[in-house]
Amino acid sequence: MEYQSKNVGNGRIEPSHRHRLTVIGAVAVGTLVVSAVAANAITGGRMMSTLTTKPASYQSIVTVGADKPETKPSQTTAAASAKAGTGAADDAAMIDPSYQPAAHTAAMMPPVAFLTVIDPADPTFNQLLGINDGGRVSGYFGSGADAAHPNKGYQVRSDYDRDDFTNENVPGSAQTQVVGINDSGTTVGFSVDGNGANAGFVLRRNRFVRVVDPAGNASPRFDQLLGVNNNGVAAGFYNDVNGASHGYFYQIQNRRFTPVILPVPADSVVASGINDRGDISGFYTVGKVTSGFLIRHGHFTALNFGGKTNTQALGVNNSDRVVGSFVDGHGNTHGFVWGNGGVKQIDDPHAKAGTVVNGINNRSQIVGFYVDAAGNTDGFVARLMRF
Repeated sequence: MEYQSKNVGNGRIEPSHRHRLTVIGAVAVGTLVVSAVAANAITGGRMMSTLTTKPASYQSIVTVGADKPETKPSQTTAAASAKAGTGAADDAAMIDPSYQPAAHTAAMMPPVAFLTVIDPADPTFNQLLGINDGGRVSGYFGSGADAAHPNKGYQVRSDYDRDDFTNENVPGSAQTQVVGINDSGTTVGFSVDGNGANAGFVLRRNRFVRVVDPAGNASPRFDQLLGVNNNGVAAGFYNDVNGASHGYFYQIQNRRFTPVILPVPADSVVASGINDRGDISGFYTVGKVTSGFLIRHGHFTALNFGGKTNTQALGVNNSDRVVGSFVDGHGNTHGFVWGNGGVKQIDDPHAKAGTVVNGINNRSQIVGFYVDAAGNTDGFVARLMRF
């Protein structure tokens, strides 16, 4: 998947629209209907390999190296390796090992106001992936499953209205996903060329910069940037020739790569987000088990929820609230918000086949996607009323 230079679909919503707001218990549910076609596709889903609808991108990184029987030490940052010993033990105590959510209930869900956001350029597949403190959202439409539905990146202004979509595609690419956005409007993500090579990118001051870690040796190349903070540091990963992922953070100004080192054995490591303090979220795989993590002040915390086979930490804000997804004991995918020693399950009320929370800002807003009853993947923006 790659970003395209052409503004295919134009990102503009011309048809009529309306807002609909209903209340379900403590959960306010809003749906933005942007066209007659979109009205028939109110729901959606994206990224996780555990969702039934699977895009041609980051889903693959979940299972990379999962079948390797041999574990090997992962790369680590100097800060993480220096302090991980005490931090891992202390933080692990915050996580309830018995947490096994079975279904959506009011007790599990914090009060949340949801708004479904769909680009009519492809109402069957939208994923919202990042949100800054101004409420501006990054994401993409198109499943990437075939030539008729390529990934096409966009930004959405905070009204999330018909004229608030702007296309963002890497020039010359076949597909693009815009994954992270900071408060100055710098975005990061990745593009895919006609040969299937993935390359990270930074869009800053209207200029695209290609980002490929020279340590990567996969063929075709595979680099993705997944998050960016307000200090000009991005988080991402590359794949090696054996298909294993290696997380890193990338300093945009001097174009410097630093490997993310974990104090535990791992077959694959992905860095998915970084906050303004340099705390890093991500996930790692050992055998067939994927676990989320947070490196906070150099202390490592492993995150495992639900069935404890697949937990992905996908974003972190400045309060070290972590968002992501997990698979429960029945094989269902749920979003989560974790922080202050507690974790809450997040399920969009329209979801029928999985919810993923992919981004969080410092104003209690989250973004993600879900799969609806029609099998479409829909993006959502939500506000946590209390957590």
